[in-house]
Amino acid sequence: MVARLLLRVGPRGPAVGPRAPRRPLSAGSGPGQYLQRSIVPTMHYQDSLPRLPVPKLEDTIRRYLSAQKPLLSDEQFRKTEIFCKSFENGIGKELHAQLVAQDKQNKHTSYISGPWFDMYLTARDPIVLNFNPFVAFNPDPKSEYNDQLTRATNMTVSAIRFLKTFRAGLLEPEVFHLNPAKSDTDTFKRLIRLVPSSLSWYGAYLVNAYPLDMSQYFRLFNSTRLPRPGRDELFTDDKARHLLVLRRGHFYVFDVLDQDGNIVSASEIQAHLKYILSDNSPPPKFPLAYLPTENRDTWAELRQKLVSGGNEETLRKVDSAVFCLCLDEFPIKDLVHLSHAMLHGDGTNCWFDKSFNLIIAKDGSAAVHFEHAWGDGVAVLRFINEVFKDSTQTPAITPRSQPASTDSSAAVQKLNFKLNDALKTGISAAKEKFDATMKTLTIDNIQFQRGGKEFLKKQKLSPDAVAQLAFQMAFLRQYGQTVATYESCSTAAFKHGRTETIRPASTFTKRCSEAFVREPSKHSAGELQQMMAECSRYHGELTKAAAMGQGFDRHLFALRYLAAAKGIVLPELYLDPAYAQINHNILSTSTLASPAVNIGGFAPVVPNGFGIGYAVHDNWIGCNVSSYPSRSAREFLQCVQKALEDMFDVMEGKSIKT
Repeated sequence: MVARLLLRVGPRGPAVGPRAPRRPLSAGSGPGQYLQRSIVPTMHYQDSLPRLPVPKLEDTIRRYLSAQKPLLSDEQFRKTEIFCKSFENGIGKELHAQLVAQDKQNKHTSYISGPWFDMYLTARDPIVLNFNPFVAFNPDPKSEYNDQLTRATNMTVSAIRFLKTFRAGLLEPEVFHLNPAKSDTDTFKRLIRLVPSSLSWYGAYLVNAYPLDMSQYFRLFNSTRLPRPGRDELFTDDKARHLLVLRRGHFYVFDVLDQDGNIVSASEIQAHLKYILSDNSPPPKFPLAYLPTENRDTWAELRQKLVSGGNEETLRKVDSAVFCLCLDEFPIKDLVHLSHAMLHGDGTNCWFDKSFNLIIAKDGSAAVHFEHAWGDGVAVLRFINEVFKDSTQTPAITPRSQPASTDSSAAVQKLNFKLNDALKTGISAAKEKFDATMKTLTIDNIQFQRGGKEFLKKQKLSPDAVAQLAFQMAFLRQYGQTVATYESCSTAAFKHGRTETIRPASTFTKRCSEAFVREPSKHSAGELQQMMAECSRYHGELTKAAAMGQGFDRHLFALRYLAAAKGIVLPELYLDPAYAQINHNILSTSTLASPAVNIGGFAPVVPNGFGIGYAVHDNWIGCNVSSYPSRSAREFLQCVQKALEDMFDVMEGKSIKT
């Protein structure tokens, strides 16, 4: 039941959403208003989802020490062991008892939800690069549909269909099917919809289906992270009916839903987008979009100046918009250019605080760039999959469709912001910092073509374990050490679950990496295969444990958060340099594979780290890596390539090429 999902969630999260209401279908239930009409109501399983378990303290300490072992010298490890024992038998025991008691009193949520929102929303670093990732769509298989106007219209209509389907309770519930032949059938769905919501999860469980938490979905739309001094706030206004469009640093809004909640005709949306694309105004001298790239307190202060300077209503239009569509002026050259464009761009044409931006380049290359506080990869990936499928299989317009003859100059409002000297200075300073920071980021990628999931499964190896082992070998070859490694794993199988960390660096991967990198000639292919099998088995155990809420990272995080909230002196375990080191994740990794997705990526979470987005496909392995100047992404990828070549040679019974 391992629902492994996307994108790094760096340690940085009240937002618990209202239920998706069941709206009457009379309003706008005509053709093309909905993506699907689920037999089972969207939120049918939400009430009966199991609760995220608080792990036993002794299990957490044992897991923590196992993860520390490959990172520490024997002497350092002994010290850490002492801190752990003292924590487990002393203050840790008290904090754990308090956490369990608190969790029992809050059965509507999970023990990690509040602290996780807080961690994200109190972080003061700029959200660009530090938090926001991107996921790029594959091109439309019909090449003529990749025209910018055609694709922007089709994706916008599909996104609004998703919104309407979700709000009407007609979106299929998110379910992880272990036996789809039994559970993913109309017969089962008709049966389970009759089971009360308070029991429905158990019905799914009986046929090996695991419904996932959908409490984050409502934040996909009409939502923005607002900068506030000390702690940001998540804002949602689901009454708003307009789309925000950015082009050349200018802001435009127009309604995509009419007063009855129906989607405005696709030909009208096309006409309005065409009108925006034909605006020849030069870019603004002071592009407002630089402000959300600032330190959050600086931005909060500047936003206050914007509000008091007569821009409150205009900002409200930005914040409440259904989502932000960014139309870029240039075609995409290659995957490296795509990654830079979708992860940060030039800072003028993306509103980074929106729950998500749908970015479409001149050649129709498209991506979702999203803010991370409100939610994780599960909701975003579902949105991406549905929008890709709908916009490519049942597109709202064709490349030959004519835009409606409508007065777009009346329907489209161009937003104008009143900027005083302090705001102009603030924008210039933000631009300077943004440009300087972006210059330091390198992104590179490889596609390893010798094999993927199919071959590895025949070898009885976990594809994810092999990819992670390649990263361990690569870092060892490049820098001669084993370092803190983070892999994100979804805990959406639980009510208000977020993520847990898999710790891929283990004593098994260290031993195996050292054998491959330092002394391959001392081991037979059989011995090396055996070591790989051990790594795969152990990685599988870690992954399963994390998906079941049985990691150690979130538990220790929650205990630390509780100590701080109670004003207790920070326990020694947290002051141990080893604790700081294991949370300084030099290798931050996240995987995702979907037929809709071309590539995804994010920046390193520490200045001397790598940000590693990867996917093991059926017959190849893709890896997209970012780094700052103290590390070389290109060299790291060469070492990853070498590690994969070596492992494939060993699996084929050949000796390793030195």
